[in-house]
Amino acid sequence: MDKDSFLKRLDDMISSIFSSAFGKEEEKEEKTYEGPRSIQEYTQSTGKRFRVTKDQKERGLSREEAFKESMISSYGFVDF
Repeated sequence: MDKDSFLKRLDDMISSIFSSAFGKEEEKEEKTYEGPRSIQEYTQSTGKRFRVTKDQKERGLSREEAFKESMISSYGFVDF
């Protein structure tokens, strides 16, 4: 393998790594939250009452804080 072809392959690999790394960040920004935005929406869409877990009660979270935490764990993020 000559020096030019090695450098070309190396350049291609580095370009590929950077383009895939920056491409993934752009995809994350384009995602939107599609889950329920309130406890009332959750109840309407599921027909179930939102319940605070024992752990969340022990940590002193309000019902709204517990709801937001649960939606983050379910959907990965929230935008409300």
